[in-house]
Amino acid sequence: MPAPISGLLDRATRTMREFSLAQRTLAVIGVAVLVLGAVALSAWLTKPSMAPLFANLSASDASSIVDELDSQGVTYQLTDGGSTILVPADKVYALRLSAAAAGLPAASDGGGYSLLDSMGMTSSEFQQQVTYQRAIEGELAKTIGALKGVTTATVHLALPEKSVFVSETSDPTASVFVETAPGASLTADQVQSIVHLVSAGIEGMKPSDVAVIDADGHVLSAVGGDAGTVLQGNQVSDYESRVTSGVQSMLDAVLGPGNAVVSVTAELDFDQTARTTETYSASDPTLPPINSATTVEDYTGTGQTVGGVLGVDGSVTDTGTTTGDGAGTYHKESATVNNPLNKVTEQQTTAPGTVKRQSVSVIVSDALSGVDMTALQESIAAAAGIDATRGDVVSVAQMPFDTTTATKAQEALAAADEQAKAERTTELIKTGAIAGVVLVSLVLLIILGRRRGRRDDRESIDLGDLELLEAAKAEALQAAGEARALPAPVVADSKRDDVLAMAAEQPAEVAEVLRGWLTAGRS
Repeated sequence: MPAPISGLLDRATRTMREFSLAQRTLAVIGVAVLVLGAVALSAWLTKPSMAPLFANLSASDASSIVDELDSQGVTYQLTDGGSTILVPADKVYALRLSAAAAGLPAASDGGGYSLLDSMGMTSSEFQQQVTYQRAIEGELAKTIGALKGVTTATVHLALPEKSVFVSETSDPTASVFVETAPGASLTADQVQSIVHLVSAGIEGMKPSDVAVIDADGHVLSAVGGDAGTVLQGNQVSDYESRVTSGVQSMLDAVLGPGNAVVSVTAELDFDQTARTTETYSASDPTLPPINSATTVEDYTGTGQTVGGVLGVDGSVTDTGTTTGDGAGTYHKESATVNNPLNKVTEQQTTAPGTVKRQSVSVIVSDALSGVDMTALQESIAAAAGIDATRGDVVSVAQMPFDTTTATKAQEALAAADEQAKAERTTELIKTGAIAGVVLVSLVLLIILGRRRGRRDDRESIDLGDLELLEAAKAEALQAAGEARALPAPVVADSKRDDVLAMAAEQPAEVAEVLRGWLTAGRS
């Protein structure tokens, strides 16, 4: 370390030693504040200015855009509950172009009533009308897109222009484009819900003025068509299916599964009628009349000549005869009496969907014997709700069934079960074989490991070295004066066989003895 730096550190250390505990604490706090301030200032100076990349995003679009930014390694911030994404200001335009190239955002295009927020006060009437129409289209598209199975929805409105100089205007129409998720399709109820949703959201629009088209180009609802046709067809199908299921369940419980086939055809009345009936009846005769009027005419006078001959100058030449005695009377009397009456007004509305007529056909297998067809027909009529007054028909017949397809299906199912059992057996055998091989391998590895451990514990013995060792030991004994007690040749010859036998029987003990001899010889 350079001398100036070391001297500075020494002086700082001596100065710190002279401080009291409180002074040291304040010094440490001051140094920490300075360091933190420097770090915060550096972070603030190096922090880039952020600008909105997209706003008013849906959750799915925000997630997709965030994944795209993560893949590019771009820093970002989420605000407004995750609906607004902020990125460095110098990268906004480049990131918008890259997001547009990736098809993002897919759903949040800023439509709906949010378009009205950016409308200026200097906008023309045409711009206001177009923007308002776009806003309604966007809101309807968002609402339709929230339906289950719908991924994208687009609504186009054709609204007639309102004018005081036009006495008759055309009705507004709408077209709806719907794209569903892969493998999903819109049901008739969903199509009708879309039709009524759009028609109810536009003033003066009828459900028959809404067209719905899917991504495959199929017309789900056409303009000018009957909006309830699809629903009526579904109601007929549901009614037929319900009756068929009820009758079939009863026959399966009585005759056994597969012994009867039921077919129901129904005709429903979808006409809605309203009827008003007024009934009058005389009330209690003891009650006074509501009102009454009496008219009386009387006349009294002399008799007059009846008849005569009219002359040339217009005078009567022949006065004829005189009736009566010269005096006459006239009397006329009439009365009008309004008696009280009972009045009953009845309004009856017939709801659409009632059954006009239905027919039930049942075929029973002739393999069944002892079946009372009359009782069976009565039971079927009761279960299906047959009404003979409206022309309902029930037909029950016993015929042979063609069981070829059923037999083939049964055989195919049996073959499939056998194949599945064989595959399961094969899998079990394979699994057992693999487990056996693994187990045998483990056992072999354990045995080999133990044998290798025993071999490592042993030391190799060379019998030739043993003979040389015995000879060297005998020579050493002879040199020490002990040759007379233990002759070397005799010891070597007599003990060689014993040593070999001991080495074969007890290799560990022999190795230990030899190790002791070698150790003693080295010492």
